Amino acid sequence: MTKNTRTKRVVKALVARGEPLVKHSLAERLRAEIVSGALKPGVRIVEGTWGRTFGVAQGSIREAINILAQEGFVSKDSGRSARVVSLSEDDVLRLYELRGALEGLAGRLAAERKVDTTTLQEAVDAMRRSAKKGRAPELLDADLSFHLELCHLSGNKYLLQHARRILLPFFAFVRIRVVASGQGTSPWDRELEVHQRIHDLVREGEGRVVELYIQQVMTRFAATAYDTWEKKAQTSKHGKS
Repeated sequence: MTKNTRTKRVVKALVARGEPLVKHSLAERLRAEIVSGALKPGVRIVEGTWGRTFGVAQGSIREAINILAQEGFVSKDSGRSARVVSLSEDDVLRLYELRGALEGLAGRLAAERKVDTTTLQEAVDAMRRSAKKGRAPELLDADLSFHLELCHLSGNKYLLQHARRILLPFFAFVRIRVVASGQGTSPWDRELEVHQRIHDLVREGEGRVVELYIQQVMTRFAATAYDTWEKKAQTSKHGKS
């Protein structure tokens, strides 16, 4: 029995029972297709095609796509088909510029508010555990949690709203590239201490210092991130060491 046949049977069984979580099951299957590289960045997700593949109605696929859009894995403009999230090298550079300003402000506000940084530290600890186990997807999840929590601690709900619009598709794209290329966690070795330093500065109330530090870090990330992802992907694709 093929993988798609098994998937069809599972989904049909859920539909037959009126299972309310069927859309989440479909979203999980589509997400797996995306992060494996079977559905590449920028590719349209045709509801009819995937409905036939999974043996479900287009409406069920549409609901699954909506879940993936909320998670940042797909972009969905009004009146147009959904596409797998795709960012050019210039997109990444511009997003890092914006992240430097936005997250730098978040760090300063959080430090000035003298917030409890326990959850922020927990995200760093989760990154360390994932790095030790070599689990890049889990590390990325913890990394995203860290940056969202930093913005949450700013106490500015508008800042957090904008941060989510930027960070969810950004990290979804990174996850796609990293998983598709088979990249490990070594590129984050240095960044673990960067995240720890950000936490420490916020905890110590060093508002201006953490703002400048985050801006500098984002500038450095912008200069190397995209090139690193692409080189890893090409290395994996052509079987080079």
